[in-house]
Amino acid sequence: MLLEEPSPERRDTIMPRKYSRGSQRSVKSAMERRKKGTLRSGRSGKKVTSRRQAIAIGLSEAREKGERVPRKSKSA
Repeated sequence: MLLEEPSPERRDTIMPRKYSRGSQRSVKSAMERRKKGTLRSGRSGKKVTSRRQAIAIGLSEAREKGERVPRKSKSA
């Protein structure tokens, strides 16, 4: 698959990354640990089986390392 060159007007408006590469690596490693069955919840220590929870843990670890991750959304 060939990638096209961005048009001249698009080239000026390239947005910065929302998630850094380091944070993507953290999420990937959390997902791999979930697949292996070694990912544990921080508070209760139970095994994590939920995909969404694994992503949340990966993002949380990335935040602790200081990686670029958007702020947590405030829930009602």
